[in-house]
Amino acid sequence: MPFVLDASVTMAWAFDDESHPVATLALARMSNDQVWVPAIWWYEVRNALLVSEWNERSTQSRSDVLLRYLSDLPVLIDESPEEETVFQMARKHHLSFYDATYLELALRNQVALATLDRKLRIAARKESVETLQAAGR
Repeated sequence: MPFVLDASVTMAWAFDDESHPVATLALARMSNDQVWVPAIWWYEVRNALLVSEWNERSTQSRSDVLLRYLSDLPVLIDESPEEETVFQMARKHHLSFYDATYLELALRNQVALATLDRKLRIAARKESVETLQAAGR
């Protein structure tokens, strides 16, 4: 089943101490399922990696490895969000505009959302958008 991947799940792959069953499930499903991301994902992931380098949590080399890995994944980048819907979702659910782009993309394409963000999961549930759930969660 296709799904939208958000940056929180992606970053869980980058750090051993952030491993999460939903992130593991999303990664496993990528080999068989179509995966969408909004264009902001590209920036969010790179910014998180850069900040982790500045905070000495990671290294440039480790960031480069992850970015090469991500570039090989079958991810479709959506560059045409429905702006008004993103604003409506952000306002309605008190989400950042960035997070609302993930919700809008999942809602527009009627696919599940893979996120570790609590507020975004709650908003998805209120909008009847399925979220990836690991067994037992």
